[in-house]
Amino acid sequence: MAKIPYRLYLTEEQMPKQWYNLRADMKEQPDPMINPATMKPATEEDLYPVFCKKLAHQEMDATTRYVDIPEEILEMYKIYRPSPLCRAYNLEKALGTPAKIYYKFEGNNTSGSHKLNSAIAQAYYAKEQGLTSLTTETGAGQWGTALSEACAYFGIPLTVFMVKVSYEQKPFRKAVMKTFDAEVIPSPSMTTEAGRKILADDPNCTGSLGCAISEAVEKATHTEGCRYVLGSVLNQVLLHQSIIGLEAKKAMDILGEYPDIVIGCAGGGSNLGGLIAPYMQDKLTGKTNPRIVAVEPASCPSFTRGRYAYDFCDTGKITPMAKMYTLGSGFIPSSNHAGGLRYHGMSPILSKLYHDGYMEAVAVEQTKVFEAATFFAKYETILPAPESAHAIRAAMDEALKCKETGEEKTILFGLTGTGYFDMTAYSAYQEGRMVDYIPTDADLQRGFDSLPKIPGIQE
Repeated sequence: MAKIPYRLYLTEEQMPKQWYNLRADMKEQPDPMINPATMKPATEEDLYPVFCKKLAHQEMDATTRYVDIPEEILEMYKIYRPSPLCRAYNLEKALGTPAKIYYKFEGNNTSGSHKLNSAIAQAYYAKEQGLTSLTTETGAGQWGTALSEACAYFGIPLTVFMVKVSYEQKPFRKAVMKTFDAEVIPSPSMTTEAGRKILADDPNCTGSLGCAISEAVEKATHTEGCRYVLGSVLNQVLLHQSIIGLEAKKAMDILGEYPDIVIGCAGGGSNLGGLIAPYMQDKLTGKTNPRIVAVEPASCPSFTRGRYAYDFCDTGKITPMAKMYTLGSGFIPSSNHAGGLRYHGMSPILSKLYHDGYMEAVAVEQTKVFEAATFFAKYETILPAPESAHAIRAAMDEALKCKETGEEKTILFGLTGTGYFDMTAYSAYQEGRMVDYIPTDADLQRGFDSLPKIPGIQE
C-alpha cells in the first residue's frame, strides 16, 4: 500500500460548494433565543437591527440541510482554500504511538486562522445588502484580522473592539488590522455607554469578549447603515465554518481513512463546530460513532464547569439571551494567553449536543498547552496558536493512551492557526513566567450570580 502523503490538498473542483447546516439533522433543536425586551422567543425580524438580513435568516434556519455558497464567496475562498489535511508522521514517531494522527491546518492565510471562512461570508452579505459599515469584537485578534481582510476586499469600513488585555499583549495584531484600514479600539473603552459603565465599575478591567461584544453591538445599533458581525458562537458562523469539516472528510475519504476521535479547541465553538460537522452528522444519523472531544482552557471552563442556562451573549446585556453552557456574562476570565478561548459561553448548537451526550469536553492548564505546542512545533515545523495547541494537547494525550494500550486509533484534530503573534506567550512559557490559573468555585459563583431571571423558564 502506498504511503499516505504528508499533506493532501483537494483540487479546486473538489472544494465544497455548499455549507452544511448541522441543525437539520439534530433530533432535538437548541432552545430558542429570548428577546430581552419581550421575554419571548426572538424572531428573525428581531435580529434585523443587529445582523444583516440574510445572516439573520441563516441564524434561524434549522431545516435547510445544505446552503449554496455564493460564487463571490467561493472566488475569495479559492485564494487560500482548500486547506491541507496533514498526517503528523513526525509527531507520531516522537510519541512512539501506534495511533495515526491527522490535522486540518487552517493557518495558510494572512489572518493566520480559520476565522476568514466566516468573515468573507459576513462581509459579502453586508455588501450585498448595501450596508455602509460593520463593527465587531476580537479576542486574540484572529477574528478582527480576518474581518479586516474581508471588509477591505469588499470595500466596507470596519471598527474592531479588541479585548484590552489582548490589545496590550498582541500589538502587532492591531497593526495588521490597521493595514487593512480597520479602526481598532481597546475594550472596555470610553467610546460607548457599555464601555463607560464597565470602567466605572472597574477602572482596571482588562476586558473580555463579552465586554467587547457589548460595545460593538451598541455601536452597530446606534449607527445608521451599520451592522454587527460575530466570529464565533452563532449558528450562522458554525454554518460557514462547516467547510473545514467537509473538506477534511472528503480528503480522508480519498485516503480511505475515518477518524475514531475528532478533537477541536473550544472557546465559542466556531472551529470545533466546523470541524466536527460532517462527523456529527454521521453520529446523529447512526452511520458511525466517532468520539468528539472539545478542549477548553482550565481558566475559562464553560463546558466542564459551566451551567446549561439562558444567558446574555455579552457583558452589557444588550444581546438576545441564548441557552448555552456558560460561566455567566459577568464572568471576567484571567489574562491567559489563549485570547480566542476567553468567551464566557459556548455555541448553543454545541451546548445542546454536549448536554445530550453526543460529545465530550476536557479542560487543560496553559502550561500543559504550551508544552504540547512546543513539542508539536519541533516535530511538525508549524508554530501553533495557543488556541490550536489545546487540541494538540488532547490529541497527544489520546495518542499516548494508544501507546499504552497498543490500539491503532485514527485521530483528527483542528490546527486552527499559527502562533506568530503570540511570541510574548511563548517567551513567558520558555522563561518560566507562565502561571496556571484555575478559578475557584467562588470565582465561578460570581459569574453564575449574573445569570438572568426569566419568568417561567429560569427563575
